[in-house]
Amino acid sequence: MLRVRYQKVWTGGLYDELLRADMSLDAAGKSACARGESNMRFCRFGEGRLGLIAAPWIWESAVKDVTAALEVLPCCYQYPLPTYDVLIANLDKVAERAQAIAANSPSLPLDSLKLLSPVANPGKIVAAPVNYKQHFEEVKSNVALHNNNPALFQSINTIGLFLKAPSSLAGPGEGIALRKLDRRNDHEVELAFVIGKQGNNIPASEAMDYVAGYAIGLDITIRGSEDRSFRKSPDTYSVLGPWLVTRDEIPNPNELDLSISVNGEVRQSSNTRNMILGVAELIEFASSFYTLHPGDIFMTGTPEGVAQIAPGDVIEATVEKVGTMTVNVRAAQTAQVAVS
Repeated sequence: MLRVRYQKVWTGGLYDELLRADMSLDAAGKSACARGESNMRFCRFGEGRLGLIAAPWIWESAVKDVTAALEVLPCCYQYPLPTYDVLIANLDKVAERAQAIAANSPSLPLDSLKLLSPVANPGKIVAAPVNYKQHFEEVKSNVALHNNNPALFQSINTIGLFLKAPSSLAGPGEGIALRKLDRRNDHEVELAFVIGKQGNNIPASEAMDYVAGYAIGLDITIRGSEDRSFRKSPDTYSVLGPWLVTRDEIPNPNELDLSISVNGEVRQSSNTRNMILGVAELIEFASSFYTLHPGDIFMTGTPEGVAQIAPGDVIEATVEKVGTMTVNVRAAQTAQVAVS
């Protein structure tokens, strides 16, 4: 993956970040300027525009609008259209172009943008049930969580993975629209990752080469006796964001802190080292059953501490090295039935 380097220069009492594809500094310059390497974080906002956030640990409040970089994507597709995400399949080309135009692209305040899912067209959303041992024990011991559903008493190695409807995908700026308010709706914070290239029967030893990047995932759940895929697939029940962090910036995704708070109260706090199946093992497991395609999203499971959410709640979810996203919860608009 590509990297962007930054230079910090003191001007008029403010730090200006100067994005550069490459820089050569003499000894005097090096002593006066802080130099380092930044990851590339891609977000989607507005009406499908593409944003780049570089050097996020310095200036995370601004986004470069690099939508023009999408011009490198293949065009003129005919029906049937590709069954994968075209942006993710061409991420290296888009990143190279985005890097080239970033310096002269408009800067937008991040807090003014409605952030969408960084992946627009996943072929599938793959989810890992009870992939944290303590959450497994939590579910088994609480009837409000398992509802006497026998599938919830089995380990991930026994019951396997499940799929969520791609139509359940939303970005943090779109919020969560809760349905079935007469039943319990729970939050689940998860590390999410995105597949970057097609693969089938991928061994764990090669699996990390198939990852495009990482994001924060919220797997929202209606409690009940139905199958997981059904209860977890309403619109907006799969939140992905706030951006996609390229793979090279997180060399070990199995060692990341993650947490979630609701209205300022911390409810879940753990580390991905506590996953039963790590990222590589999940890819191996899934690809032994079906082909993975660019843009496929994996939700890696949630730790203990799941709890109910309600309209009006404000969720703040964090994954180390990825960032933090804020998501508002509301009630879904119910369909009106015409009376004749």
